[in-house]
Amino acid sequence: MTLQDFQVGDRDLSDAAVDQYLQSEAIAVDTETMGLLPQRDRLCLIQLCNPEGKVTAIRIARGQTAAPNLKKLLEATNVLKVFHFARFDVATLRHHLDIHVQPIFCTKIASKLARTYTNRHGLKDLVYELEQVELDKSAQSSDWGNAANLTDAQLSYAANDVRYLLSAQQKLVAMLKREERWELAQQCFQVLPTIVSLDLLQFKDLFEH
Repeated sequence: MTLQDFQVGDRDLSDAAVDQYLQSEAIAVDTETMGLLPQRDRLCLIQLCNPEGKVTAIRIARGQTAAPNLKKLLEATNVLKVFHFARFDVATLRHHLDIHVQPIFCTKIASKLARTYTNRHGLKDLVYELEQVELDKSAQSSDWGNAANLTDAQLSYAANDVRYLLSAQQKLVAMLKREERWELAQQCFQVLPTIVSLDLLQFKDLFEH
């Protein structure tokens, strides 16, 4: 990880950075939080990566409720946003920063539709199979709240969570098309904002008997 391809910023993307990311057909996105409940747990970090490998991590301040340049980018309809388990990240971004992400690709959903020969759909397993890279997940469950003093291990972990997503996404699209599940995957991605709305209102098992 070099300074040329990894930058850390505070509160929002710079005007120059957002303009650069808006030139991409797709970007990888991830978030780091203090826990798994958006209504309770603080959003601490947002990571982005474009096809050229430029990674930016934005530290979000306690109580921050807006990031105009991030909103502009993540709501831009001409840039595909690729997440792993988009359901959580999209809910977190909407709850904390009023960002309504679109359009969306979720590599976890894609993996479950395409890689039916395994039940291992976590990012570590997916990247290992598709990219032959073994991710170090030791910093996954760590304190992200002290954003000004994140360790090198945390920053490396955060960067790697987005660095391989776009390449994996391309391979998953090819698999989905080969297995004739690409249209079904797109329909799943399109319904994610509705599922996020239900999650934020704490509806559970709405479609069950």
